[in-house]
Amino acid sequence: MSDMYRWADYYDLTQRGVAGDVEFYLEMAKKAGGPVLDLACGTGRISIPIAQAGVKVTGIDLSSDMLEKARAKALEAGVADNLKLLQGDMRKFQLEQSFSLIMIPFRSFLHLMHIHEQMKALTCIRKHLAPGGKFVMNVFVPKISHFAEESEKMSLRGTYRMDDGDELAMWDYTRYDHFQQWSEVTRIYERSNPAGVVTERVKGTFTLRYIFPAELHHLLRLNGLKVVERYGTFAKTPFDASSNECILVAEAL
Repeated sequence: MSDMYRWADYYDLTQRGVAGDVEFYLEMAKKAGGPVLDLACGTGRISIPIAQAGVKVTGIDLSSDMLEKARAKALEAGVADNLKLLQGDMRKFQLEQSFSLIMIPFRSFLHLMHIHEQMKALTCIRKHLAPGGKFVMNVFVPKISHFAEESEKMSLRGTYRMDDGDELAMWDYTRYDHFQQWSEVTRIYERSNPAGVVTERVKGTFTLRYIFPAELHHLLRLNGLKVVERYGTFAKTPFDASSNECILVAEAL
């Protein structure tokens, strides 16, 4: 597991997802007609709005720090009764129920670094999918031009105002291993006070295995799932050569 997820407060502040993703997954959950499983649920960014809509949700995440923050947010939102949070691994979870909707939002499937890990996760998902249920996920679309621009450069991803008036800057240094389709990111958070003095600087790393859309289609089919809808944005625009995001809705074969 990435050590970046130790800083759940910074994660919440800087990771806002992809435009429209909360609304999209919320709509899918309302239509599901049964319980929802949110894999790599993090601090509940998507699970909590679904629970607020009256849908029963189970969230699984590897990080105890992220789950602790999610539990606190669920209590504050008054949805603890609708949201069950479990520490677990999407590659080998075993729950005594099936789900009408299983989802992996915000590209978290890319944390699976090897094909055999991806296969294990999809096998678990297929086993836990209720008859007629749907599996939904999104990943970014790898672009050669993006790789060239980002490779081995320090990039400022954004600055964020904190509740106490401090400012948080997030920097990434990215290296690519194109043979293994790995993206290795060193992330730095710098916190500054209103006088501009850096009061905290923390560094962590995470690695993603980027995946091409055609490859993902084959992986799903090998594990008993077929793609029934595909979009290029969460506004449900068609997926095409200009798309930066790949959003898939799958059902059991």
